[in-house]
Amino acid sequence: MTYQASKQRYSNMKYNRAGNSGLLLPAISLGLWHNFGGVDTFENGRSMLRRAFDLGITHFDLANNYGPPPGSAEEMFGKLLDSDFASYRDELIISTKAGYHMWDGPYGDWGSKKYLISSLDQSLRRMGLDYVDIFYSHRPDPHTPLEETMGALDLIVRQGKALYVGVSNYNAEQTAQAIRILNDLGTPMLIHQPRYSMLNRWIEDDLQNVLTENGVGSIAFCPLAQGLLTNKYLSGIPSDSRAAKDTGRLTEDQVSDDTINQVKALNNMARERGQTLAQMALAWVLREERVTSALIGASKVSQIEDNVAALNNLTFTKEELEEIDYILKS
Repeated sequence: MTYQASKQRYSNMKYNRAGNSGLLLPAISLGLWHNFGGVDTFENGRSMLRRAFDLGITHFDLANNYGPPPGSAEEMFGKLLDSDFASYRDELIISTKAGYHMWDGPYGDWGSKKYLISSLDQSLRRMGLDYVDIFYSHRPDPHTPLEETMGALDLIVRQGKALYVGVSNYNAEQTAQAIRILNDLGTPMLIHQPRYSMLNRWIEDDLQNVLTENGVGSIAFCPLAQGLLTNKYLSGIPSDSRAAKDTGRLTEDQVSDDTINQVKALNNMARERGQTLAQMALAWVLREERVTSALIGASKVSQIEDNVAALNNLTFTKEELEEIDYILKS
């Protein structure tokens, strides 16, 4: 049956401006890091993407090496673009990245101009696209001048292969330097994609100030700490969880007793707010509007529905924020 998007898809989603740009991003975006690769079920991926778009999620985030195997998430997404979303392309924000190992030899990793441009060309072929909306340098390269990496991003925009560019996993100093270089080249940085959650608050030290001062947006990946900030691990490690999977990035030693005690206390607080723990964790990331979008992952449709419902209550009292800080420091 031909997919027809819900006519109500823009009714309840909140859209935030990315820094000083003209681009609005949904407060909740969907990442295809896990559960959309060649080892995963195609129809489940299709159901999740359809439901996400019906709920107003217009931004789908990928990278060249997402899978497994590497590249297969982009291939799956390309098939779904062709079969389900071709008529909606101009309503979508599609992003991809390069910076981690993708192919053998000296040109398939890090941040050289050779790698970034070659990788994006491959990504465009896998997805069947002429351009992506956002292209990221996925991580800083200690062996390549930052001027070369940023110069590649500038060239990619000028070639029409991406509309906007950003960085991911750069620290505050590296980000400030990258912003200056891109400004000089005439291609401003749109967005930074850092890891950020209640359990990982490193961006609050300096990075958020750099982004705010320079009019750059941010999209937080792993806002649920790969599932730790949900009710999934309250009673142990489920067999279908990321901590139990060989292909997951969450290890059993990260699910420590101290962390679970914090999660249980946060879960009790979420109940008092009338939210699930995941909903409160997403609302917390989006508090004060310093983060443009929270980038969720999902393995089933119900998780996307639950996460989007976080937008029903984004407000925290001063006392609630202080209690969260107390829990996280205990």
